[in-house]
Amino acid sequence: MSAPVVEISGLNKWFGQTHVLRGVDLTIAERERVVVLGPSGSGKSTLIRCVNGLEPYEEGTLRVAGVDLAGPRAEAIAAKRKTGMVFQSFNLFPHLTVLENCTLAPIWVRKVPRRQAEAEAMALLERVKIAEHARKYPAQLSGGQQQRAAIARALAMHPEIMLFDEPTSALDPEMVGEVLEVMTELAQGGMTMVVVTHEMGFARQVADRIVFMDAGEIVESAPPTEFFTAPKSARTREFLSKIL
Repeated sequence: MSAPVVEISGLNKWFGQTHVLRGVDLTIAERERVVVLGPSGSGKSTLIRCVNGLEPYEEGTLRVAGVDLAGPRAEAIAAKRKTGMVFQSFNLFPHLTVLENCTLAPIWVRKVPRRQAEAEAMALLERVKIAEHARKYPAQLSGGQQQRAAIARALAMHPEIMLFDEPTSALDPEMVGEVLEVMTELAQGGMTMVVVTHEMGFARQVADRIVFMDAGEIVESAPPTEFFTAPKSARTREFLSKIL
């Protein structure tokens, strides 16, 4: 296995009195694809939001590309920029075109010249198969097209790891496949990925490892074949019996 790109040790997180992450330990290697499963409220989304720096944590250590996110601010900010995040609700800026959504951060954060940023963005939109919609606004696109635009926007920052928070849960069923196809191509290209999802077919096909969470803890971690055919935990077996 390659060197770790994410190292989590003893991570604890509270929302008020609610203990949402309970001593989580997790290491993710470069080029590894990890799918995180679990019931609603198990801490899955909170975990990846901590990795992206969107949520602070109270206890433990979290390193991205070898940098402690609780360390010096400048180093932590640089490490957070190594992660790209795709949300379930797209989060595109409605007043900007698809192309402008994809070039905003490269121009203002990475200081990429506009012409170069636009060329890179068009290449990414071609990659996710919506280049013909570059000049449209998000409201003019289908949900699947908006999510593919969101993936292109995240890739425009040249992340080392991509985080997906239930990226298909807000989509109509017929649009799910087109987004999963893009994600599968990313995985095949060697992108390090952490995906919170309920898409079991994607998990079986793409994941190197399945991580199952419940009540803020990692209950089980195993390769897909082992996870789906011979889960060790009774809680995992109970979960799978309800969704398969």
